[in-house]
Amino acid sequence: MTAMKANSTLRAALLGAVLMTAATPVLAASDEAAAPAAKQPARSCFSLSDWQGWSAPDRNTLYMRIRNRDVYRVDLANGTSQLTSPGVHLVSVQRGVDTVCRPIDLDLRVADGFTFAVPIMAKSITKLTPEEVAALPKRDRP
Repeated sequence: MTAMKANSTLRAALLGAVLMTAATPVLAASDEAAAPAAKQPARSCFSLSDWQGWSAPDRNTLYMRIRNRDVYRVDLANGTSQLTSPGVHLVSVQRGVDTVCRPIDLDLRVADGFTFAVPIMAKSITKLTPEEVAALPKRDRP
């Protein structure tokens, strides 16, 4: 009789564990529904083929004009003073799809035509609102 009782107890414990495991996702889902949703910024992507101009107010900031109506701010991890020099070119190396949604999607280099192109790395990309674009000094607009 003791072996049957132990067997029953073990089955009850296993059944309880299975039920608790099955109920956990339901509880977590209902908790997420009850908690206020954190507002995620909308992902804003553009195609490199729509890129029409750029400007650099300082060594760590680029403004890129896309489709002649949108402006994106690109903050650089380690910029270069070449960006603010006259006569430099910004070169984008495209590998695969030309869609840019995240900083890693941009492979940029600064070239002056005389030396090697210097790679620069984007750390963030932000689409500016029309009000933010209007607030930019004219010399900084792409």
